[in-house]
Amino acid sequence: MAEEATDGQHFYGGQAVVEGVMMRGRDVWAIAVRRPDATIHVESHDIDSLVARHPIFRQPGLRGVIALGQALSIGFKALSISARESSPEDERLSSKQMAVSMTIAGVIFLGVFIVLPAVAFRWVGHHVGSSVLVNALEGVFRVLLFLGYLLVIGRAKEIRRVFEYHGAEHKTIAAFEHHDPLDRDHVARYSTLHVRCGTNFLLLVMVITIFVFAVFGNPGLWWRIGSRIVAIPIIAGIAFEMLRLGARFPNSLVIRGLMTPGLWLQKITTKPPDDAQIDVAIASFNEVLRREREPQERAPAADA
Repeated sequence: MAEEATDGQHFYGGQAVVEGVMMRGRDVWAIAVRRPDATIHVESHDIDSLVARHPIFRQPGLRGVIALGQALSIGFKALSISARESSPEDERLSSKQMAVSMTIAGVIFLGVFIVLPAVAFRWVGHHVGSSVLVNALEGVFRVLLFLGYLLVIGRAKEIRRVFEYHGAEHKTIAAFEHHDPLDRDHVARYSTLHVRCGTNFLLLVMVITIFVFAVFGNPGLWWRIGSRIVAIPIIAGIAFEMLRLGARFPNSLVIRGLMTPGLWLQKITTKPPDDAQIDVAIASFNEVLRREREPQERAPAADA
């Protein structure tokens, strides 16, 4: 995730994709993908930000929902580009096929992580007297289900490579934030873990559901499922604000304690990248920086 802090500081973000890395700046995002012939495809796009056009969306709560929606939109486009560029021409999926695949993946995600726990613990609720306990158990089950899912998919070779690109993304952003040159040697020195990682966001969402869903009691099945889906924006807003705190106060013992479980989880979702993967991440980040310099280079020189 990428955002602008209240003090004007901008936090860069990114995402690992198929054989590549997407990097996001304030107004542009870029993607670099390793092609089958070993060359690197790089392209960039402007960000049409609702927050920039409508200041009301900068308010706490709303900005988290907008950021999540925007991240999903950019992420889908980046995945589509990476799937196209990383595959031989005769194996590329059409835009329609990609859209269908992503829609199916989204439905499966909602079914497994939202509907399944809601249905299972509606039944548990008939045998447990406390609705708070039932919702807490449902939340714990959802977190364990998520952890198990990451452990299982992480064993696949293709997913492991995505996790390696994820590590390259984190290392590159860390090197930039520490004002080091963006080259292999300097980038490789940094950790694959980063406090603003989307993995932290997902884990925070899973944990926050335990507390948010507790207020809904133990309603009927359809309202139980519906409330879980309706509450997603509220939970996303809370998780987003917690990530902002983690970025603004990285040395706070309280914040570090809250972020630590997410950093542990990144030991599953990030792996040490090789030099070629670091090169891809650097190419993506440099494209963002190049695009951000363009308005300054085009601006007329000020009078002395």
